[in-house]
Amino acid sequence: MKFYIASSLKNIDQVRYVSKRLKNKGFIHTYDWTVNENVTTLEELKVIGQKEKNAVIESDFVVVLLPAGKGSHIELGIAMGNDKNIYLYSPNKEVDNIETTSTFYHLPKIEKCFGTIDELVDIIDLKSKSFLS
Repeated sequence: MKFYIASSLKNIDQVRYVSKRLKNKGFIHTYDWTVNENVTTLEELKVIGQKEKNAVIESDFVVVLLPAGKGSHIELGIAMGNDKNIYLYSPNKEVDNIETTSTFYHLPKIEKCFGTIDELVDIIDLKSKSFLS
């Protein structure tokens, strides 16, 4: 199965860790945006944006690691619009705080995940095997 990870730059280490763990379990990462460093032009942003969009569409599921920025939420929208399964990781359950949550976090294709990053990977591995059955 193919996956994409959406998050903010401040979570780059977590993104790389989750990607490595999933790839070690046989999953395929459609695009690793963490390799983009020192972007200095709008043209570079355009190329990266297209790669990210294509990667979300190509994926079987999308992982969103919170806290996330505006780009991640656009990727979430692309994933939802393409009927992808989505794992929404919230380290402190802020997605269930009625004052700060988004309505979209509670839709049927969203699997809210709490706990550690390793538990997130285990949930993804277990659930993806049930999709294949």
